[in-house]
Amino acid sequence: MDRMRLSLVGPVPPPVGGMATQAMQLLTNLREEGYTVELIETNAPYQPSWMRRVRGLRAVARLIPFTVRLWRAVGRSTIIHVFANSGWAWWLFAVPTISISRLRRVPIVVNYHGGAAKDFFASKKTLALLPLKMADAIVVPSKYLEKVFANLGVRTEIIPNVVDTTRFHPRPEMRDPEKFHIVMTRNLEPVYDIATALAAFSLVLKELPQAYISIAGVGPEHKRLINICENLGIRERVVFVGRIENSKIHEFYQSANMMLNSSLVDNQPVSILEAYAAGVPVVSTDVGGVSQIATHDRTALLVPSGDPVRMSEAILRIARDPDLVKRLTTSGLVEIRNYTWKHIRVKWQACYENLTQGAKKRG
Repeated sequence: MDRMRLSLVGPVPPPVGGMATQAMQLLTNLREEGYTVELIETNAPYQPSWMRRVRGLRAVARLIPFTVRLWRAVGRSTIIHVFANSGWAWWLFAVPTISISRLRRVPIVVNYHGGAAKDFFASKKTLALLPLKMADAIVVPSKYLEKVFANLGVRTEIIPNVVDTTRFHPRPEMRDPEKFHIVMTRNLEPVYDIATALAAFSLVLKELPQAYISIAGVGPEHKRLINICENLGIRERVVFVGRIENSKIHEFYQSANMMLNSSLVDNQPVSILEAYAAGVPVVSTDVGGVSQIATHDRTALLVPSGDPVRMSEAILRIARDPDLVKRLTTSGLVEIRNYTWKHIRVKWQACYENLTQGAKKRG
């Protein structure tokens, strides 16, 4: 391992998001295993900072220094590991990383995340898939994405997300049942459909007026969501926490009576796994790959997307049924064992070793 040098290409917190969290988690775990790992951030701060306010110019301002750092890093690396997602991030960061790695003959693994892959690659099939097929390995965290790519003629390997159970673990003391606290840890973007969660919460308040909800995230929907709260008459019971540091997010879960995920599109939400580890019951929409990590009425309560009535009913079940809570949290703690580094490490080691052996044979 000490002769293997990895370059890890991806976003880092802030903002706190699934892919950024996983990039930092993997970076930490690999270094603890003895790998030499260089990090190339895809969301490094703009230099100078005023460029982030200039639409169009800001993309160029970020892409040029990123490409320079990437070129240098690839030249001193044994393997390149790039975290990839749909949309502009694919073209601005993943495609250049794949291209430079191929040009410099360094093996590359594309670690693809995000529930929007199906629509993204279907709409740009030939152009977007061409660089993907140049990768030496394509790793996805779920069977859901494996199936999406299989339908596109692309073979993938599944290596699940990782949760640090030394940080995310149940709080020893009981949570206050008189102040039923719901938490959400998704950014304020349309894809996460927080508007439906707020509508559901307004129905919950009719039965549980002491409840409140805290939403940790930032994004373009902030103003609209505040207006929705005011129109529903629930503004005093909704807390927009904003961005929480990654090192503090486990404390947020530990303050909760339950976690709510209302997304319209999803792959393998790290937020659900973190809630399991923290001993927090989960209500989630049954979209994308959620059902592959959450079994209805065993590890979580699953509801249709965009349905505030069904969502509110599930929330009230958790609020009123301590036996259900015990069943969900106990099963969640069992499920999370599949996502610890102890379980996942051998998969990444095998992936990297296969790439290294393949490069030696070609060389």
